[in-house]
Amino acid sequence: MLVIGVVGYPGSGKGEFSAIAREMGIPIVVMGDVIRRELENAGLKQTDKNMGEMSKCLRQGMGMDALAQLSIPLIEEQKSKVVLVDGIRGDAEVDTFAEKFKDFRLIAVEASFETRLGRLMERGRSDDILDADGLSARDDRENGWGLDNAMDMADCVITNEGTMEEFGEKARDLIKKLEMRKDVS
Repeated sequence: MLVIGVVGYPGSGKGEFSAIAREMGIPIVVMGDVIRRELENAGLKQTDKNMGEMSKCLRQGMGMDALAQLSIPLIEEQKSKVVLVDGIRGDAEVDTFAEKFKDFRLIAVEASFETRLGRLMERGRSDDILDADGLSARDDRENGWGLDNAMDMADCVITNEGTMEEFGEKARDLIKKLEMRKDVS
C-alpha cells in the first residue's frame, strides 16, 4: 500500500490536495478527524483552542506521534492500493508512518502567511483563525509539535499561491507520478 502523507501550515491547501485525491478515487484519512472525534466524546465544541488542547493532551499521554498511532488503524482498514493521510503536524508522526508503511511518501503544501490568513478568514470552519495574531500563535503551537521539521522531511513540495485550477493541475500530476512509481515498484 502506498501511503501519501500531506503536511502543511494551516490554510496552505492540505484539504484541497486531499479533495483532489478523493476525486481521483483515493481514500482519505484526516488526522484532524481523530481530534474532532475525541472532542465529541468529551462533549467539547470544535474550536481552535479545544482542538489544540486535545492535541496537547493526546500527545502528553501517548507521545508526540499520538495522532499517527490513532490514525494507523484507519489507514489499514482502507481496501486500496493508495491511501492519503491529511494533516500531519510533526516529525514524530512522519517517523511513525515511515516505520509502519514501507511505501510512505510525504508531500509538503506551502503557501505564504498572507495567503493562508486570507483563506482561513474566508473558509468559515469553527476551528479557523480569523486574525494574524491568532494564525501566528497557531503556527508557533504547531511548530512546537515539529511541523517545521516535518515540512523539511517532505519527499515533494507543492506550492499553492495561484488559482485553484493551477493547484489542482499540479496536485493531480504529482499524485499520478506517485501512483506510477507505486505500480513500478
